[in-house]
Amino acid sequence: VQLQASGGGLVQAGGSLRLSCAASGSIVSINVMAWYRQAPGKQRELVARLTSGSNTIVADSVKGRFTISRDNAKSTVYLQMDSLKPEDTAVYYCNAIIRGGSDYQTKQYWGQGTQVTVSS
Repeated sequence: VQLQASGGGLVQAGGSLRLSCAASGSIVSINVMAWYRQAPGKQRELVARLTSGSNTIVADSVKGRFTISRDNAKSTVYLQMDSLKPEDTAVYYCNAIIRGGSDYQTKQYWGQGTQVTVSS
């Protein structure tokens, strides 16, 4: 099982970006898909999380600006980021709890990270 993230880049403050993360491989079910971020010198933090039952958690710092969604048919999670601020600059990682793989166990997986830079 692998997670492939894309969509990062450089944007001016107030702009928008859309991140995508596709899960691939031997997948039985995807329980949770989420986005985390890590800014230089800071700990990795949860940005938004979406369960298979459509329960959503969004960090207070991005609430009202970021929207998480998923396409179950494509095993893909999206993060729509609007009204971006310089403090949103970070490496964004997708994360998923997936049952699958060669042993059909439920495990946590991480994508490779995609850089988001917001200029002032």
